[in-house]
Amino acid sequence: MEGQDEVSAREQHFHSQVRESTICFLLFAVLYIVSYFIITRYKRKSDEQEDEDAIVNRISLFLSTFTLAVSAGAVLLLPFSIISNEILLSFPQNYYIQWLNGSLIHGLWNLASLFSNLCLFVLMPFAFFFLESEGFAGLKRGIRARILETLVMLILLALLILGIVWVALALIDNDAASMESLYDLWDFYLPYLYSCISLMGCLLLLLCTPVGLSRMFTVMGQLLVKPTILEDLDEQIYIITLEEEAIQRRLNGLCCCAQAFSICGLSSSVEHNITELEQELDNVKTLKTKLERRKKASAWERNLVYPAVMVLLLIETSISVLLVACNILCLLVDETAMPKGTRGPGIGNASLSAFGFVGAALEIILIFYLMVSSVVGFYSLRFFGNFIPKKDDTTMTKIIGNCVSILVLSSALPVMSRTLGITRFDLLGDFGRFNWLGNFYIVLSYNLLFAIMTTLCLVRKFTSAVREELFKALGLHKLHLSDTSRDSETTKPSANGHQKAL
Repeated sequence: MEGQDEVSAREQHFHSQVRESTICFLLFAVLYIVSYFIITRYKRKSDEQEDEDAIVNRISLFLSTFTLAVSAGAVLLLPFSIISNEILLSFPQNYYIQWLNGSLIHGLWNLASLFSNLCLFVLMPFAFFFLESEGFAGLKRGIRARILETLVMLILLALLILGIVWVALALIDNDAASMESLYDLWDFYLPYLYSCISLMGCLLLLLCTPVGLSRMFTVMGQLLVKPTILEDLDEQIYIITLEEEAIQRRLNGLCCCAQAFSICGLSSSVEHNITELEQELDNVKTLKTKLERRKKASAWERNLVYPAVMVLLLIETSISVLLVACNILCLLVDETAMPKGTRGPGIGNASLSAFGFVGAALEIILIFYLMVSSVVGFYSLRFFGNFIPKKDDTTMTKIIGNCVSILVLSSALPVMSRTLGITRFDLLGDFGRFNWLGNFYIVLSYNLLFAIMTTLCLVRKFTSAVREELFKALGLHKLHLSDTSRDSETTKPSANGHQKAL
């Protein structure tokens, strides 16, 4: 009997392992396909010129797609874990959700951590060096020569990074135990290095997320149709149409002049003027299209959807700041509020929120909102503005840079959500092994900076119009003290032909 029980237990364990592996493979396959379509939408079509370059671009494309799929998995991992815990609590004995268990959740967290390290330290550097490689001098050109050069560059980069970490740790902590741990590559080097990368990702999120929370109002205002209050859209469209016709006539005249000057060889200045007029004509057409869209929009879309979305964004941002403020108070009172505090009861044993399923749903909404805001804030920063991908006109080098940036942000998102107290879900796998999560001063400072920066960005956003009017009244607008150039809809022609601020 004992032998039969042991055999059945082993069979059950084997079937559970096969089931979990199949589920992980299917989930990753779906993410990979979606990531492939996203990257091919932005990838420049003219990159594939020669056979060798085509193979290199294709390999880099597959590695970038894999990295983007891992990033999507890291983003979806925390919401998936939260909703799985609530489902297991609601239906503990349901046969059809037996596959959704703690072992599967732990396996997904470990795979996300492993693949994040693999993409960040191996695949993406390989893809970048592989694109830039040409083969060593004296060797026959081809794929093998480029692979050899890429591997040599990766080895040199790994030695450089390991040497820097070794020297830094030796200078910071120079005792016997630390010196022995310096020689442990797998259990000490890589977790410590990834902990530093995670800290950098959280600092980047600290910079991007408050900016993105304030920029979300502008982005949604560009996507939605604004209410028409004291505006005559017909007259604005008429003015834009006249301006478009005037620019078109000037452009036609310059084209005729260019044809005449081409005979004399004096067409350089004319061609420059034609380029400027074409750009101005495109801007006018874009503005005319927006005005026509506002005119064709229904009354409920103009007067209901836009205010509702703005109020929803304001509520979500206010709740995020309120949760961070509550988490600051909890950190000052209770030690278990630390991200590296006591472990929870486990998956499917207790609810993660005091409000049950409703609270868990609110946490998931806030996590996605913070991720979207961080991406918007990342591309809104001036330093990363050139990273914005363009449809069918993005090089593979820029795609690799975008994939690495999104991977760093997505890997740090679960850590940031737990650090800010957005969720009480205890980090699983290697995400909870970061050393700095147990430092009270780092965690408290992070929460304070997030709350202060978010509040300042929102105040600056909603008081920009009043500030502009004060600058104009005091005559300081000529000094360009305020930066309003980033909002594309700051000025638009009004019904009387003058410019007015919205």
